[in-house]
Amino acid sequence: MTAFSTLPLKPALLASVETLGYSEMTPIQAQSLPAMLEGRDVIAQAQTGSGKTAAFGLSLLQSLRVETIRLQALVLCPTRELADQVSKALRKLAANIPNVKLLTLCGGMPLGPQLASLTHDPHIVVGTPGRVQEHLKRGSLHGGGIKVLVLDEADRMLDMGFSEAIDDIVGRIAKHHQTLLFSATYPDDIREVSRRVQRNPVEVIVEAPADGKPAIEQQFIDVEPARKLDALAQLLTGERGQHALVFCNMRRDVDAVAEELDARGYSALALHGDMEQRDRDEVLVQFANRSCAVLIATDVAARGLDITALPLVISYDVAHDPDTHTHRIGRTGRAGQTGLAITLCTPRELPKAENIEQVLGRPLPWRPLKLSPPRGKTLNLAPMKTLVIDAGRQDKLRPGDILGALTGDAGLKADDVGKIDVFATRAYVAITRSLANRALERLRAGKIKGRNLRVRTLA
Repeated sequence: MTAFSTLPLKPALLASVETLGYSEMTPIQAQSLPAMLEGRDVIAQAQTGSGKTAAFGLSLLQSLRVETIRLQALVLCPTRELADQVSKALRKLAANIPNVKLLTLCGGMPLGPQLASLTHDPHIVVGTPGRVQEHLKRGSLHGGGIKVLVLDEADRMLDMGFSEAIDDIVGRIAKHHQTLLFSATYPDDIREVSRRVQRNPVEVIVEAPADGKPAIEQQFIDVEPARKLDALAQLLTGERGQHALVFCNMRRDVDAVAEELDARGYSALALHGDMEQRDRDEVLVQFANRSCAVLIATDVAARGLDITALPLVISYDVAHDPDTHTHRIGRTGRAGQTGLAITLCTPRELPKAENIEQVLGRPLPWRPLKLSPPRGKTLNLAPMKTLVIDAGRQDKLRPGDILGALTGDAGLKADDVGKIDVFATRAYVAITRSLANRALERLRAGKIKGRNLRVRTLA
């Protein structure tokens, strides 16, 4: 590990790094940042949670010239959720640089407000390929001054059919720019994209820890289809099951598994693409703030999830291909943590498991699971509960205002208040479950920032 202070970073960025508690660089940062700061193109194989966002974020902020009011950096992400996470991370890194304008431009959102925001050029845009391409075509986004292009989770963008959009975007921005490509897997089509859009890139592949201990322990469990839900419920009763992500291949199975787990007493929620965007946002908020113990999701919907300490990932269905399997297990064991990734495999799914084994080049770690007799409903509730406040950034509401109201008039201790998320028109705050009703009553009876605001429990 190497200290960030050894890099030629602006004092403002070093101050942000210190504020965020990043004492030493992660392997991906140590191996990629020197080349990126020199202006070299980089192609890096890096899992989510490895510190890649901070790596390319520090690099593009280092080259940013705030006094030049034009778009200088473009970050493309496969989903809106991931784009939102990247935007939040970049804003934190830029906290000590005054007047940095960053916009998030994603599909599924109204075009009007985005067009209004683009009347003055931003310095940085983070967005999904389709919407960014649309703005470039309309002329509402000007790519002639872009110095840095980042393709984040490039393999997922290709899986989602964004290859042509990426090529079109590259053709519409400044010819001479730095391209940084990050991907969790390294298939041939990623190498082909690199050949098209990069110039002599530095290749970075983060190896396993030198001590030989993998951050992620994998287990494959043979199970009959009729007992799959029983097996899942049993695996979720342990300590790791208090915060677990479960993958299903089909949207309908996501809903079915979530409903069954809820009926058995688990704090479980579903996440998939058929849901309204606000519902998806609220599910992600609840899982991140520990108001939901188990999240059942499709692969695409889970891409925006940014949870560092996620101890358990379960594949309820074997992934369709080895690359998807790699992405799934990469949701745990992140940022220096250890994690457990379990795959449930029925006899019909064995060919898919054998395909994963062939790509891994080693035998899969099968283990037996002795199933207990089915039990009645037992409560396996998440430790927190979420309150919704119908005010947000547009109302000048800040996390500190909410915390102050809860620890003041509401009489809670700071330790009883969890993660606070403030969106444009509403805010979400996690409260220790046993105190949530008391906090709700006190907030309704009192004021937040001198105002009476509508507060309710998020079901």
